[in-house]
Amino acid sequence: MEQTSTASKIETKEELREFYGPANERSVKKQMAKLDEHAKNFIALSPFMVISSATAEGADASPKGDPPGFVKVIDDNTLIIPDRPGNNRVDTMSNIVENNHIGLLFLVPGMCETLRVNGRARITTDPEILEPHSVKGRLPRSAMIIDVDDVYLHCGKALIRADLWNAEKHIERKSFPSMGQMLSDQIDEDGYDDGEEMNKGIQERYKTDLY
Repeated sequence: MEQTSTASKIETKEELREFYGPANERSVKKQMAKLDEHAKNFIALSPFMVISSATAEGADASPKGDPPGFVKVIDDNTLIIPDRPGNNRVDTMSNIVENNHIGLLFLVPGMCETLRVNGRARITTDPEILEPHSVKGRLPRSAMIIDVDDVYLHCGKALIRADLWNAEKHIERKSFPSMGQMLSDQIDEDGYDDGEEMNKGIQERYKTDLY
């Protein structure tokens, strides 16, 4: 099939499938309707994930991190994700109350493969559910209960291309502006002209406000 020009648009699922051809058979077969032992073990090893959500107004992706296993597997089709202190934008949860469909991407340092979980989320503030997720005596503000619909391993090509875990490829942090400096440049806020004071506040909150 002759490829379309760069000016052409793909606007339907039928056009998309015609352009790319059929999905790899194994990529279809690997999709599961529940968590198996490999998926559960992957989640138990994962200290970091990205959660995606969307409404008719737009989409959002948010990072979540904690010690490995912070996302708790309750059973083959249920996960619980605690919500730690943040900036109170609650973008993900705002989307969930309108559209409860979400996607999760789990990463494990040193592994190029990732785990994808799709499902439906609901928000709880029930102390009995939050208690097992407490840290230093502090409960999470809330938690998301995930009803799992789809589970599948994603191959490592993206992380291999990125060479993500190669410490030799890490930038020298001082070569890039600090968070405070970038925010100072982006936000017109009295008292933070050079970003230094703002960055001190950010670094202090990293120490005292993780939980």
